[in-house]
Amino acid sequence: MTESSAISGFVKPGFEAVREAFVENFERRNELGAACCIYHHGERVVDLWGGVRNESTGEPWEEDTMVIVFSTTKGLAGLAMALAHSRGLFDYDERVSKYWPEFAQQSKDRITIRQLLAHQAGLFAFDELGDKSIIADLDRLAVILARQRPAHEPGAQQVYHALTLGYYQSELLRRVDPKHRSLGQYFQEEIATPLGLDFYIRLPEEIPNARLATLRQAKFGLSAILTLPIPFFLAVMNPRSAIRRALVGSLFPLDKERVYARNFEVPSGGGVGTARAIAHAYSVFATGGKELGLREETLRQLTAPPVAPLKGFPRWGPRFSLGFAKPSPKNLFGSPSSFGMPGTGGSFGFADPQAEIGYGYILNGMGTSLEDPRDLALRTAMYRSIGETDLAHRTS
Repeated sequence: MTESSAISGFVKPGFEAVREAFVENFERRNELGAACCIYHHGERVVDLWGGVRNESTGEPWEEDTMVIVFSTTKGLAGLAMALAHSRGLFDYDERVSKYWPEFAQQSKDRITIRQLLAHQAGLFAFDELGDKSIIADLDRLAVILARQRPAHEPGAQQVYHALTLGYYQSELLRRVDPKHRSLGQYFQEEIATPLGLDFYIRLPEEIPNARLATLRQAKFGLSAILTLPIPFFLAVMNPRSAIRRALVGSLFPLDKERVYARNFEVPSGGGVGTARAIAHAYSVFATGGKELGLREETLRQLTAPPVAPLKGFPRWGPRFSLGFAKPSPKNLFGSPSSFGMPGTGGSFGFADPQAEIGYGYILNGMGTSLEDPRDLALRTAMYRSIGETDLAHRTS
């Protein structure tokens, strides 16, 4: 594949290094199809796409191609929750049960929204594994969510709520939103539509297959294993571990006939969209949020350091706050004020308010490392392009 046939889009003068890194991802880092978009000071300065969206047919990745981004979805869900907070619908430090009385079952009455959104509620797995019909029926799902027993005391430790977090967020939002909308509906109507974003937490029927990229699964060989933190790899392999329990029963909205299921909402892992949409959304939050009428208090909380659990943060993984990953010694990105979320396979989106950056990277050639080298190359080039050499060093 030649550079000219593979890569489309533009970079503003001064950001040529990002395009070079994007090209190198195809030439040296086994990229299949991908897109990268960057906003700086509210201006779109990088918008690149290339490769193929469907490996079996060779169809190219187009300007409007969308792909599932797995846990990168959590960041967009976090933006929706932040907007609801900014509009006075809830307080991060209130107990969940204040807004959702049934949640108080099974000794959950003391869990705060802050603890829930920081993966510190002990609700990382379901004792009752639901099928697709239950996930699609929000009233039935709410009953299961409310009667789940937490695995530990609230705020005691951080355990990744891989899929469960989004369902709890959505039900909480349904309780406080005057229109009783789900998280996907709220995101679409209050963020995506006003900003003109091609991103869906609930993919509608009218999106054609021709706009959707199909996935190439990662080859999980020895070299891939060596990129994982040893404690994380051992935990995933242990059938009794918390992270293994959190991942069991994952219901991602994949569909053999239609690429992704339509009108099926998985707020922690089922988001489908473009890199442009992810970067634009984060850019609004990185530059003050005037387009959405965000309150300064909400933005201050998003940029604040994460609150540690009583037993401290895990040494090998990310640190969570208000639905987002925050920079940590083992997961460095941007400035200390940054907030965002990576996804399985290598996608990533985040806001850096200090540098006024909104960043989005998506792909269909799935990677295996927690910090994908293709994403790292793009972020390093991005910060060098704006003269932030210290921040570039934090990503490399």
